Amino acid sequence: MAAFGEQLVLLRKQKNLSQNRLAHIAKVPQSAISEIESGKRKNPGILYLQKLAAALNTDISELIK
Repeated sequence: MAAFGEQLVLLRKQKNLSQNRLAHIAKVPQSAISEIESGKRKNPGILYLQKLAAALNTDISELIK
């Protein structure tokens, strides 16, 4: 997994969210979350970062550290 993907998994699990639930909250496809977490999608773009950070109630900086 890429570092960003690992951080996303960690934060998602800390919030006790499945990929499907996070996708629903963030209004992004579940497949995109799966690709990010597995490292297949290495550069999700700022829009995805903003949506995921908001859904996880965190800052973008926490996602990319």
